[in-house]
Amino acid sequence: MSELRVLIAGGGTGGHIIPALAVARELVARHSAEVLFVGTARGMESRLVPDAGFNLHLVDVGQLKNVSMLTRLRTLLDLPRSIVACMRLIREFKPNVVFGVGGYASGPGMAAALLLKVPTMAFEPNAMPGLANRLVGKRVQAAAVNFPSAAKWFQNCEVTGIPVRPEFFNLSQPTGTTPHLLVFGGSQGARIFNTNLPLIIAALLDAVPGLTVLHQSGARHAESTQADYAASGADPERWQVRPFLDDMPARFAQAGLIMARSGASTVAELAAAGKPSLLVPFAAAADDHQKRNAEEMVNAGAAVLLDERELPLPGKLLDALTSLFTSPARLAGMGAAARTQAHPDAAERIARRLATLAK
Repeated sequence: MSELRVLIAGGGTGGHIIPALAVARELVARHSAEVLFVGTARGMESRLVPDAGFNLHLVDVGQLKNVSMLTRLRTLLDLPRSIVACMRLIREFKPNVVFGVGGYASGPGMAAALLLKVPTMAFEPNAMPGLANRLVGKRVQAAAVNFPSAAKWFQNCEVTGIPVRPEFFNLSQPTGTTPHLLVFGGSQGARIFNTNLPLIIAALLDAVPGLTVLHQSGARHAESTQADYAASGADPERWQVRPFLDDMPARFAQAGLIMARSGASTVAELAAAGKPSLLVPFAAAADDHQKRNAEEMVNAGAAVLLDERELPLPGKLLDALTSLFTSPARLAGMGAAARTQAHPDAAERIARRLATLAK
């Protein structure tokens, strides 16, 4: 058995599990740790964790936020059973420390660790902590957060940032001098982006000489978004619609401005890349955490926030984009401000805290 054994609890979305995998790799590389994940079958961890070469133990736990009363009641009734399952796993695996990363399995995993008096550390990527972290924040032995505003929910907390791929910190310079807009709403796309960008694309290209646009629509809406762009009459040489974008660091590198949602991982990548952004928070996000994330970037001078309810208002989106692209000095200042929010050593710092806590 490894001298350091770490149980990582949680997942659900990429914003939870991708940073957790980065920390897991760091634990193995620098501390020769044995790492086991505990998650649910419905979360992204069910695919990403095995693909990364780590073992995953599944527990049955449902949602509590943004669901029907019946689903919430079922989750509450199942919660004791999921905690017991996590306690059984902890007794079998005998971790030196449990790392809760948020998401479905994080609550039962951390609750089980606290009941068994195993050192426990919470990770919170958002400005507003999720329900599981809010419930245990003052009971865990340590915490790592991305935004200083989240620290008040925890004890023994450190602002470490979110682990981000190294490529985002070392982007090549854009080729050419023409302005370029990157639009993306996550791997599935954002329907509200797909609907509203085609409505203003012709006017936007007229207002910003030489501007080119790359729009990631998501696979389900690629054909309709492409058709709407084509119907706009905008010069087809100056825009592209893609269902999915690979090599995101390269896409970031070419962009003078990025229009995106404000999930924790996206915000961290924008900071690492030093890119100015127009952020449109997903209004239905739990605890309105995307808006809180965007507000942190706005307060730092790194972004402009546009409420998604404002996108359909005549002139609102067009004015926001035109104003930014016609102010190169402002864009440069926003990019520099974004870089001040970056944490290039996040994974290393979190792994080191876990190793220290385990001792």
